[in-house]
Amino acid sequence: MWQIEEPEDPRLSDYSNLTDAASARGNFFIVEGVIALNRLLGTAGGTKPGSVRSVLLTPNRAASLGSIVSACESLSIPVLVAPREVLSLVTGFDVHRGVLAAVNRAEDASVESVLLDAQRLVVLEAINDHENLGSIFRNAAALGIDGVLLDQRCSDPLYRRSIRVSLGHVLSTPWCRCAELSSSLPVLRRAGYRLVGLTPRVEAQVVGEAVEEGVLDAPVAFVLGAEGGGLTEETLQNCDALVRIPMSAGVDSLNVATSLAVVASFAAAAAARSFEPS
Repeated sequence: MWQIEEPEDPRLSDYSNLTDAASARGNFFIVEGVIALNRLLGTAGGTKPGSVRSVLLTPNRAASLGSIVSACESLSIPVLVAPREVLSLVTGFDVHRGVLAAVNRAEDASVESVLLDAQRLVVLEAINDHENLGSIFRNAAALGIDGVLLDQRCSDPLYRRSIRVSLGHVLSTPWCRCAELSSSLPVLRRAGYRLVGLTPRVEAQVVGEAVEEGVLDAPVAFVLGAEGGGLTEETLQNCDALVRIPMSAGVDSLNVATSLAVVASFAAAAAARSFEPS
């Protein structure tokens, strides 16, 4: 472990100015929190030699996280230890979790690699809120989604806040960027996926009815749009089916990540019932 006392120490340069306005980190990204770091160290990508540039801990965290320190040392990952006030000066915010890591970006995955053996996908259009994006990945991992495709307008899933909100599932769930959805959705259809757009529009089928009719059966791709505007008209037209969640009077829709959780829960429950002995 390397003890660091000064915020100007060059070994802390990867962690400078980690504010929301500084989301782009070039060829590496930042992981925050114990849960996300544990997931990173437990994934194949995270344990490749040289993939983790360093881990930065407060003294209290270094003392209490002996297993993480040992894992890092066995993988030749530098462990930097600095007081919390030093971390605050360097990063630009109060790192109250006391755990950060700088990780080299791997080569971008291809659509083909994400589709490999995948039965349930999520396709995202213009999701630009980091917390929503992280929540989508967390819900996807919890509810049997095998991969996530993002269009070019989506935010970076490897931004620090997205990784933290996802509890590190961004690091273990297969995902990739794709071209415009107008050209990508037909590729998914030809690969055998039913394209199900989630929308509050009244003409969409109620989710319970969609389950009964097999609309959510795998292989399926759930297509989600950003808060407010939702899916574009072109994308809605490119979907094979539209599904909505019934709302109480006066409420238009749910948060996009919550909507995925509801619909994916219906799909997972239906799949589980299909395997029950008759």
